[in-house]
Amino acid sequence: MTAMLPRANIVYLAQQADIPREGTLSRTIYADDQIKVVLFAMDAGQELSEHTAAVPAIIEMIAGTAQLTLGREVIEATPGIWVHMPARLPHAILARTPMLLLLTLLRGASPGSIS
Repeated sequence: MTAMLPRANIVYLAQQADIPREGTLSRTIYADDQIKVVLFAMDAGQELSEHTAAVPAIIEMIAGTAQLTLGREVIEATPGIWVHMPARLPHAILARTPMLLLLTLLRGASPGSIS
């Protein structure tokens, strides 16, 4: 008897969201008890004002550029950047160009558990 293998979740990110003209779109592409993965599509000039998350999170820039404010640090994010944010870190995003950003909320993580 052959055991059933779990299925992989395969997502082509660029096909999941068209960047809205003069807008912002967020789409949950995966969620379970441990993580929630959200794809953000933002037009140039769109902003997510300063806020915090109750759990640690990871930002990955997929396409475009953005200004990320992470606590007191401000960086220019380009495709390929990877950012780990501890829980409750104030942060904000300003799209410099039309952009796609992947946010992973680590629901099952304890603070400081990623090295």
